[in-house]
Amino acid sequence: MAKTLAVSPLAPAAFPQLPVIGGVEFAVAEAGVRYAGRTDVMLARLVPGSTVAGVFTRSATRSAPVLDCQDKLGGDQSPGAAIIVNSGNSNAFTGRNGVEATQAVTSAVADVLDLPDARVFSSSTGVIGEPLRHDRITAKLDELTASLSPDGIADAARAIMTTDTFPKGSAASVDLPGGRVQIAGIAKGSGMIAPDMATMLVYIFTDAQIGFDALQQMVSEISDATFNCITVDSDTSTSDTLLMAATGASGVQVEPGDDAFRAALHKVMLDLAHQVVRDGEGATKFVEINVTGAESDADARTHALAIANSPLVKTAIAGEDPNWGRIVMAIGKSGAAADRDLLTIRFGDVLVAENGWVSPDYREDQGAAIMKQSEISINVGLGLGQGAATVWTCDLTHGYISINADYRS
Repeated sequence: MAKTLAVSPLAPAAFPQLPVIGGVEFAVAEAGVRYAGRTDVMLARLVPGSTVAGVFTRSATRSAPVLDCQDKLGGDQSPGAAIIVNSGNSNAFTGRNGVEATQAVTSAVADVLDLPDARVFSSSTGVIGEPLRHDRITAKLDELTASLSPDGIADAARAIMTTDTFPKGSAASVDLPGGRVQIAGIAKGSGMIAPDMATMLVYIFTDAQIGFDALQQMVSEISDATFNCITVDSDTSTSDTLLMAATGASGVQVEPGDDAFRAALHKVMLDLAHQVVRDGEGATKFVEINVTGAESDADARTHALAIANSPLVKTAIAGEDPNWGRIVMAIGKSGAAADRDLLTIRFGDVLVAENGWVSPDYREDQGAAIMKQSEISINVGLGLGQGAATVWTCDLTHGYISINADYRS
């Protein structure tokens, strides 16, 4: 039986009320993939004509389901489609067995839903290196098919959890010239979070009508500004997958340059990304890091991630220690351009350091007061140019060690 983890202190008050998205149905089941007594398989069925786009980990050791999904994107979008997800076992680093398990699952889903195999997308999350008992999943397909429901997205969010302490969901609606469209998304992720194209598992649905090229471009670009700007522990998963489906059920066409739809999608994706950080394993602080004045946006991002991924910075935040020297250290090691004597560092609105030295007006109790907050911003000015970036992270506590030290037990 899976261990029950205390809900993160940074969790939202409740799972949000997500709208029903026309053209998609959900079902969950207890397959016992790894643990008994919990839902661990999710199935989503999409109507014919649904467009499916996605982004994935670029890990050199990515899993068989990731490789399979990558091969299937961009094909014929006219048939219906399905997404099948299991938790408890990532089906990664499982050799030929992993490929065969993926094929067995997707083929069985295709048969039971009368779909082309090329339109069945699968994801697996959990322990790496153990063969996936795919027969436990396929044995539940009749049950899953019989229970498909348009209002089952909240149950789907719970079924894909591993070390998550709360299910993650977000939604937005947007009024376009042709009418209103809805967007709803779910995600899982808590540890092994330093995305490289996507983060852990994310599934987003809209009833808008969008062509594949336009949807793929939006998903890729917005992922880079949201999911690729978060980090919990600097480790990139073998299984990172983000799939987005546009069912077209509203009949409202979205054009590639539609700023209103893009803004709504950005809102959903950023909210889900922030929820992943708020559920960082053992996290007690949500941290925003803003870097400005870099020679380029890329340099600013490099500096921001160096700060966000530093164990010394993250443990100082956990201990509520305003140790600005660790920020200086992280900037210096990042490899991007910096000038010690031009740096400014602020904790929140408090000026801590400037001109290569601690600010003469700074008092330690000011920084300590900021560090006691559950949400903290660290603001760095480099004084070199116009480049800027923002990333989000969390602190590093003993809880992270406890969760991961016995993850497989």
